[in-house]
Amino acid sequence: MDKKIILITGGQRSGKSQYAEALALKMADNPVYLATSRIWDDEFRHRVELHKQRRGSQWVNIEEEKFLSKHDLNGKVVVIDCITLWATNFFFDLQAEGFRSAKAASLHVEKTLQQLKDEFLKFTDQQAVFIFVTNEIGSGGVSDNETQRKFTDVEGWMNQFVAQHADQVVLMVSGIPVTIKGADL
Repeated sequence: MDKKIILITGGQRSGKSQYAEALALKMADNPVYLATSRIWDDEFRHRVELHKQRRGSQWVNIEEEKFLSKHDLNGKVVVIDCITLWATNFFFDLQAEGFRSAKAASLHVEKTLQQLKDEFLKFTDQQAVFIFVTNEIGSGGVSDNETQRKFTDVEGWMNQFVAQHADQVVLMVSGIPVTIKGADL
């Protein structure tokens, strides 16, 4: 299997995850679903369970909040859902380590982004098909919240980094895939 990186991006509820899952099922009988989210509350736990039920038993489910590279996925087709939640985990863990002052804001963003980039490169060094799902959170205007603005920067720059490394990039608009980079899928 040749290595391939696919990025699927779009707004919330644009059909990104379902498109990524359908694409993975075209490529493999038993794809891997690598979930990056933390379970924050009961409502979110319920969402996660509904997603697992929808996917069914043909999927191999892995939950990994940060260190994707610790999983050997050579020869697999993997949906990584999603970059936004993955970046959130790094961003807030670093903030908890003391990057709360306004003076350290740029260092916080830089350190978060560097850790994400390093982990992405280490993870995608495997021979697998990687289907990354992400959100275009910066499309809705500038937040009046400083933390949200910093995270939007991290997310936007990480999306650009992944897109640069991707063989294909697809933008989901109202459930319709629009190819941005590479051949139609």
